[in-house]
Amino acid sequence: MPAARPAHFSVLAACLALATASAWAQTSQLPITPEQRRVADQVAAAGVPLSELAPNAPDQHIVKAGDTLWDISQIFLKSPWRWPELWGMNRDQIRNPHLIYPGQVLLLVKSGDRARLELAQGVGSGGAGGAVKLSPRMRIASLDASPIASIPLNLIQPFLTEAVVFDTDQLATAPRIVATEEGHVVLGQGGKAYARGDFGNNVDFRIFRTARELRDPTTKEILGYEAPYVGTAELTRAADTRPGPDGKPETIPATIKVNLARLEVGVGDRLAPAPARDLDRYMPHAPDQPVAGQIAAVYGEALNAGQNQIVVLNRGKRDKLERGHVLALWRDGERTVDKTGERAELIKLPDERHGVLFVFEVYERVSYALIISVKDPVTVGDRFTQP
Repeated sequence: MPAARPAHFSVLAACLALATASAWAQTSQLPITPEQRRVADQVAAAGVPLSELAPNAPDQHIVKAGDTLWDISQIFLKSPWRWPELWGMNRDQIRNPHLIYPGQVLLLVKSGDRARLELAQGVGSGGAGGAVKLSPRMRIASLDASPIASIPLNLIQPFLTEAVVFDTDQLATAPRIVATEEGHVVLGQGGKAYARGDFGNNVDFRIFRTARELRDPTTKEILGYEAPYVGTAELTRAADTRPGPDGKPETIPATIKVNLARLEVGVGDRLAPAPARDLDRYMPHAPDQPVAGQIAAVYGEALNAGQNQIVVLNRGKRDKLERGHVLALWRDGERTVDKTGERAELIKLPDERHGVLFVFEVYERVSYALIISVKDPVTVGDRFTQP
C-alpha cells in the first residue's frame, strides 16, 4: 500500500481545484457542477510510482501559454501518456479543461513511493531556493480565458476532417460534381461547381475522390473505404426543377462554392456532409484489456511512416478500441543463423518494441492513430499491442 499523503496536501489540493473551478465558473457564468466538485474531491488521488518519474523531473513547473498536459507530463514522466495518473484524473473527466491555466504553478509532490502534481499558489519568495510555500488561504483571481489542452491537437486536428473512413462504399451514391463554372477542367478555392444528388438538410460538405478499399493485412477482409480528401464546399443554391424547352420537367443542379481545396476539384468528385467534431475526449489511457492488431495502411501516398504521421489500424469499435488509447508498436525480430553450435541453425530473434501510437479516431472496423514516437519506419503489416 502506498504511504498516506500529509493531510494538508490533500485538503489544499482539493481547495485549489475547487477554487479554480469557481473562478472559471464566474468568468463563464456557469455554475459549478457536481461533476466538477467530484473532480476537486478526487484531486488527492494516488498518483504514479516514483519509478515512473523522468530522471530529471523538476520540483515545480509554471504553466505557459501553449503548454499541453501531454507536454507538461513529458517533463515529469518517462511515459507522458500516463499523465491522467500523475494528475489523479479519471478519463471521463476530460470535459473539465478549466483545471489548469497558464500562469499556475504545479508542484511535484512525493509521498512514500508515489508522486503526483498539485496546483500551488506562491506566498512570498520562499527564500533563495525559490521554493513555493503552500497556504490553505485562497485568493480568487481572474484566470487566462484559455485553459490548456490535454494533448498537442495541432498534430491531429488537420486529420479530423481530412482522414475519413466509410464503413460502406457510401460515396458511390453520394452527391457528385457534374459540371464546373465556365467549363473549367479543375477548380481551386473560391471556384463554383454544380452537383446532383441528395443533399438532405446539409449545407457544409467535404469533397472526396473515389474511395479505396482498406483490407486486413492478414485476412484480406474489407475493413472500410478510405476516400482521398480534396477540400470543403458549401451549398449556395439548392437544386431546382423547371419546365424544359419541350415542356417536360428538367432538373437544374445545385450550386456549390469551393471554400478549401487541398487538391484540384473536378467533375466526378463526391460530397459528404461535414460532421461536427468533439475535441474534448482525448484522454490518453491504456486499453482495459489485451489488444493486438496490425497496421492496415499508411495515410497518404507514402509506403512507410515516421513520427507524427498517421496510420490506419485494423482494429476499431468492434474490437473495443477507443479514442485516446495508447498502443505499443512492435518490430518483428530478425531471422538469423546461429553458428555457435555443432551445426548452423536458423533462429528468430525476439520482437522489439520500437514506438508508441495514439488512437484519435475510431470507426467500426478500423482506427486512425498518430505515431507519437518510433525508432524505425512503420509499414503495412507491422503489429501493435497494449503498451
